[in-house]
Amino acid sequence: MSVPKSQRLHIALFGRTNAGKSSLINALTGQSLAIVSDVPGTTTDPVAKAMEILPLGPVVLIDTAGIDDVGKLGELRKKKSYEIFDKTDLVLLVIDPEKGVGEFERDIVKKAEETGTPLIYVVNKIDIHPEAKKYELPEPKVFVSALTAEGIVELKQAIVNYAPKDWTLPTVLGDLINPGDVVICVIPVDKAAPKGRLILPQQIVIRDIIDNEAIAMVVKERELLYALSLLNKRPSLVVTDASVYNKVAADTPADIRLTSFSILFARYKGDLQTLVEGVLTVKKLKPGDKVLIAEACTHHPVEDDIGRVKIPRWLRAQVGGELEIEVKAGGGPLPDNLTEYSLIVHCGACMLNRKEMLSRILQAKRSGVPIVNYGVIMAHIHGVLHRALSPFPHLQGMIDEAEKEVKAEIEILKKITERAIYE
Repeated sequence: MSVPKSQRLHIALFGRTNAGKSSLINALTGQSLAIVSDVPGTTTDPVAKAMEILPLGPVVLIDTAGIDDVGKLGELRKKKSYEIFDKTDLVLLVIDPEKGVGEFERDIVKKAEETGTPLIYVVNKIDIHPEAKKYELPEPKVFVSALTAEGIVELKQAIVNYAPKDWTLPTVLGDLINPGDVVICVIPVDKAAPKGRLILPQQIVIRDIIDNEAIAMVVKERELLYALSLLNKRPSLVVTDASVYNKVAADTPADIRLTSFSILFARYKGDLQTLVEGVLTVKKLKPGDKVLIAEACTHHPVEDDIGRVKIPRWLRAQVGGELEIEVKAGGGPLPDNLTEYSLIVHCGACMLNRKEMLSRILQAKRSGVPIVNYGVIMAHIHGVLHRALSPFPHLQGMIDEAEKEVKAEIEILKKITERAIYE
């Protein structure tokens, strides 16, 4: 199975038109993957190319439109290119010696600083402009010729040296288990399940169990009790699809840790604590509030779709009235008007890389809007959130504290009411 794009280091190339970004991608890959032309503006939209750079391994190189593109269409292209920062782990700023470093390049440097994205200056075309090697630029900088491949090895080394060490977590659940542990994965086969294959989070979790020298046991929810009876040792962990929380929670003994694929991915791809904090605000929703359902992919909704049907239905039942539900499907940033929403409910983000998901979480935080994901909110709605966070005791403690605060508020309101009646 090839490595999904969402698990690869994302490297974006920015530069003016005809700076040689596409040629540089071809030089890095050793293949003619990107269209190269002397005509300015050949690259119109960001284009992603999956490749391997040893010893980093699987990466995605993103070719963007020229940052000096002009006109209304050019501004739209630049806007799309700048959105790439939301999913970029490392920036290569490609400089054309004939044009030097100016306002356009400084804008990219500023954007990289604002987003905390490492940046490497790459001066291209040194085969025809050898004097460019004397450019005084901040480190890290590399001088290359995409045409002759001079400096390409040095550029690969710079990528290795300056790629963020935490661009993704090293494991989905490897830090939660030990070699030899048994992990039961509960995977229902319903209308939403793709025919003949497992969905991506399930594949990744099972592979991660195997990679960490543990034993993966895969069952449907109806077979869990029977599977438990077959084991001579208790499983270390049960991981379930969120759609069958209640059944699995009821069948799993209380001393066995339980969680879901979606909660594991909330931690792997984003910030689980923020998403748990978000679910604690659900009780504040009121009829008429706007809720944004954010999906990373553009899948065809099924009849009882989890994000578009089930969760909205459960939320309406929670608030006892109608809610204004809107759906945003696909990659890129969340809508600009986030302050209009009272809650963002995000999917498991299996099609996003970690930086893009973190960017969405930060976007929500900047707007002051709580955000939660499918697995966390479904555990809350089914009343098993505390149980589903059993691998993460510190988050269970956070929920306990929140519940104490709610109980204290209820007691205060009760005393106020009793005093008013007495008076």
